[in-house]
Amino acid sequence: MYDRKTETLWHQFRGEPVVGPLAGSGIQLEVLPNALTTWGAWLGDHPDTTVLSNDTGVYPAETYRPEADSKSFYFSYRNRTDTMFPVAQRDERLATKDLVFGLIFNDSPKAFVLADLAQSPVLDDTVGGQSLVIVTPDQGADPRAYKRDSHVFREGALTVNGTFMLVDESGVTWRTAENALINSEDNTQRLNRLSSRDALWFGWFTFYHHTELFSP
Repeated sequence: MYDRKTETLWHQFRGEPVVGPLAGSGIQLEVLPNALTTWGAWLGDHPDTTVLSNDTGVYPAETYRPEADSKSFYFSYRNRTDTMFPVAQRDERLATKDLVFGLIFNDSPKAFVLADLAQSPVLDDTVGGQSLVIVTPDQGADPRAYKRDSHVFREGALTVNGTFMLVDESGVTWRTAENALINSEDNTQRLNRLSSRDALWFGWFTFYHHTELFSP
């Protein structure tokens, strides 16, 4: 990607300028948390949401198809086992295009296979000195990482309205929200959400050769 002001080329994965006037400047874009979810779940939590139109003026609206649609742009590529271009550095601990949930703190990267996280709705861990908890409410949900400070989370359950609740070492429940875990007894106590990246294994490994891989 490039910025229109300086036409510097930016590394999309790392958020660093690599070619052009800003290259070598030390600038790095902040990676913000994002939510990959269903429209129904999102609309239930955010009924006043603004929707980006498919009528962009770039491509016809009907070309923006869901990834599971056989006519979507990358359907054939997603269903191939290999890449469409040469990849020099590979790691055979996982299949080339396995989906991973990536975290990096203090230059210490760690990858979690999405299929493994789906089996562990609540997972306490530490990455690069950052204590965190990864929450995966169900197999169709996107994992999210939150700070956990000194807390230990071992349990979690969905409420009748679809909110996922965690239980800490003292028996206190915490509600998962977009930006934080919120203490149910004192909503001023919050554990902020952490930035993460969903990636194909070959992509994550290409830029983080020294990555740790979570083993269940």
